[in-house]
Amino acid sequence: AAASLVGVWLYNEYLRRVPIKDILLWTSIISAPLGLTQLLLISHYNRELGIPDGAFVLGDDVVFSILGQIAFLPSLVLAARLCPPGIEAVLFATLMSIFNGASTVGTEIGAALTKFLGVTETDFSNLALLTIICNVSSLLPLVFIGYLDGVGDESQEEMEAKQLGGNE
Repeated sequence: AAASLVGVWLYNEYLRRVPIKDILLWTSIISAPLGLTQLLLISHYNRELGIPDGAFVLGDDVVFSILGQIAFLPSLVLAARLCPPGIEAVLFATLMSIFNGASTVGTEIGAALTKFLGVTETDFSNLALLTIICNVSSLLPLVFIGYLDGVGDESQEEMEAKQLGGNE
């Protein structure tokens, strides 16, 4: 929870002026190679680097919580901008349902892929391959980033300035 708050703080302090599309693009690009650091844990190379397994896992979890918040907040800002007045609660509930549904689908696809590759509690022979596939697949949404042209090119600060300028 503290890491998520750090992500919110980083977004509010430093990323409010960055176009939403850029934040989504770069958090995805940064997350993929960072996710591949799991290969260090799988191969136990982290121990050779002097990083205990527990510390490595905790650090990884903290970094991904921060990045997750940084990536999620612009989605909420964009949804709020596109939302017609009066249905904000419905849009937010729908957005959360889609987010949770996508998470469930992702978990099920991961489980199917785990079974397909034969990774079990006793057989880790394809765990590195599974990790690579999962991390590379996290880049797939970037194919659709072009749909944000025109709406994701502004930062939160620019959107707020337009709103304030239109209300005066």
